[in-house]
Amino acid sequence: MRLVLTSAIGASALALSACGSESSGTITTEDGETVEYSVDGDDSDSATMRITGPDGEEVVSRTGPGVDVNLPDGISMYPGAKVVSNTVVSGGTEGSGSMIMFESEDSPEAITGFYRKQAEDAGITIQIDAKMNDAQMIAGEKESDNSSFMVTASREETGVTNAQMMVTVKPDG
Repeated sequence: MRLVLTSAIGASALALSACGSESSGTITTEDGETVEYSVDGDDSDSATMRITGPDGEEVVSRTGPGVDVNLPDGISMYPGAKVVSNTVVSGGTEGSGSMIMFESEDSPEAITGFYRKQAEDAGITIQIDAKMNDAQMIAGEKESDNSSFMVTASREETGVTNAQMMVTVKPDG
């Protein structure tokens, strides 16, 4: 089902960007598996995509600025940040995940510093700490359950910092 979860994330962007056209169909993965999808929601606030794998397991992806932020314990939204878009993927044996795009007036260093502390306090070991020009990235994993975490932030010429956070939470067992 890992393939279906991965397909859900990739296919969500593709199918949701075409919300005005087909609302259901099939996708054939690189491995030759066929999955079915359906998209609900034509408003600009959110849309829901359901992907069903060949084994009947369903993954649900909700995308849009109106989708509630759902983060693991110990991780919260950056104070004062404006959520631009949020994608929440749930279901399947691989767990759930979120990808949140947000803006802040604060620097990339302030944002990654905030999330470094939260991640470490939540038991996530930071494995990547990179800086290139006006962009920063931190990423890590929680060894006890293989959950992953990544934040990137880059300063725009306008003075706004655009940031993206991705988290995955593996199911128990």
